[in-house]
Amino acid sequence: MTLLQASNLRISIGRQEIIRGVDVIVDRGEVVGLIGPNGAGKTTLLRALAGLAPASEGTIAIEGKPREALDRAVLGRRIAYLPQGAPCHWPLTVAAQVSLGRIPHKSPWQRLLPDDEAAVFRAMEATDVRHLANRTIPTLSGGERARAMLARAFATEPDILLADEPVAALDPAHQLRVMGVIASLAGKGGGVVVVVHDLSLAARFCDRLVLLSGGEVFAEGAPPAVLTPETLADVYGIETEIEMRRDGLAIYHRLPDSTAGDKSWH
Repeated sequence: MTLLQASNLRISIGRQEIIRGVDVIVDRGEVVGLIGPNGAGKTTLLRALAGLAPASEGTIAIEGKPREALDRAVLGRRIAYLPQGAPCHWPLTVAAQVSLGRIPHKSPWQRLLPDDEAAVFRAMEATDVRHLANRTIPTLSGGERARAMLARAFATEPDILLADEPVAALDPAHQLRVMGVIASLAGKGGGVVVVVHDLSLAARFCDRLVLLSGGEVFAEGAPPAVLTPETLADVYGIETEIEMRRDGLAIYHRLPDSTAGDKSWH
């Protein structure tokens, strides 16, 4: 079942068109990865799906209903958006910050009920921040802060998670753990759109990839169909070797031989 669908989106910032006629479909149980070089339009597209970047053309629908026809309170419960480097303007404890994810489910000034507290606990456990519950956000490292903000999004228990580079500040172990938790949300019937720069992580955890280049969809499909040496050379300007393993694709890349600098595989 199609959970989220964007059709022919066009988005401009000032006089510059950033997104040009992009289509995105997210089915229940699916993780869709947005990939592409810097400036390709990934963050702008994600913001549009979250309702934060107005489109000059095109439509966004949730289970077939136009987004604008849905009540804001309903949207707050159904969609969680995690921006890149999510800000925290108050010195809240981690537990208090994560609890804010339950606001869409509450009446104004209503206290947390046992179901809310359980959701907060699950979110903190999943993102490995429960031991930080009484620490204030400003005292955390970059990676700890990123996990705490992700826990807030998880605490909403949304149908749709929109996450912009959620693992960028994390060490390899937490990258794997967080991507696994993101995938588990889809495994429970939700849908995820996640911006990922690490192509190996994208190949391992995403069901489909949308590769953006210059504000347009250059390629879309299952990871093996999108992550080909030819496509990556065209879009990223890199040489690529791809190895199929039991847990997915392993991708090694380097600058072309004609380019000065490091020629080793990464």
